[in-house]
Amino acid sequence: MKHFDEAATAAPLGFDRLVPALRAAFAAEAQVPPRHVHSIETGGDAATRGTVLIMPAWSDAGFLGIKTINIFPGNGARGLPGLHATYVLYNARTGVPLAMMDGNEITARRTAAASALGASFLARADARKLLVLGTGRIARMLPAAHASVRPIDEVRVWNHRPEGAEALAEQWRSEGWNAQAAGTDLEAAVRNADIVSCATLATTPLVRGEWLAPGAHLDLIGSFTPAMREADVQCFDGTRTFIDTPEALQKAGDLLDAIAAGTLRADAVQGTLAELCRGTRPGRTGDAERTVFKAVGSALEDLSAATLVWQARANP
Repeated sequence: MKHFDEAATAAPLGFDRLVPALRAAFAAEAQVPPRHVHSIETGGDAATRGTVLIMPAWSDAGFLGIKTINIFPGNGARGLPGLHATYVLYNARTGVPLAMMDGNEITARRTAAASALGASFLARADARKLLVLGTGRIARMLPAAHASVRPIDEVRVWNHRPEGAEALAEQWRSEGWNAQAAGTDLEAAVRNADIVSCATLATTPLVRGEWLAPGAHLDLIGSFTPAMREADVQCFDGTRTFIDTPEALQKAGDLLDAIAAGTLRADAVQGTLAELCRGTRPGRTGDAERTVFKAVGSALEDLSAATLVWQARANP
């Protein structure tokens, strides 16, 4: 079995390759069973509670993949990432293990790529102002991901710890981005953004619907359980809402809250990422409309990324 460390896993996953690969994967067919979710509590300390996800998928191309991902929100206070993952790729016809890959890189890159894929259908064609909420591994990749599908030339970042936002903005500037920290005025930053992308582990809403400008696109990719939420219920009122997979309607606290409040009906969701990629549902239909993309992640995205990594070994 081959082993791909962080650098070897990341190398083939540039967004110019990964976003089109995800688009092709969602347009095609694959087997993606529901994820297994387990709560972890050790020692009775709330700060050490976590969630384990087990996410399998396989395709007619002959690959089977299983990702194990551990999410511990309390890690931020320890100076540790909140997410750790491993990925194992197998031959789907024999079950033979092919490779162990860095699941953190796969998760972060495929999540950012799915965010950009959603925006390719839902953000205005001239969207250039990106606001990122969060400073974690996924958040750091969002400017590059969105710039692969939209003419992003201004990036702002907000974090509940302002020093974290300042540090990330400085890092982005060193990479050539026109980037600034949003400071403490999140409302002003949201009102000024063409795309608002949330990549946090928040359990209380951060973005308010009244702040979203006409024509804005709200991208919610951080929360993935009923207890997590990044947007208030008004964010879904009068918007066209899309989801990555039907599972989002059971897993996303943002959506569950909005449905309970009556600002969103489950049957009023405009479509899934697969329907957008297949062309069976329209994306944005006007420059003034507000759009929302809510993603909880799919094992199909992981499998697509891992397949790119595996195939790159034969064509370096």
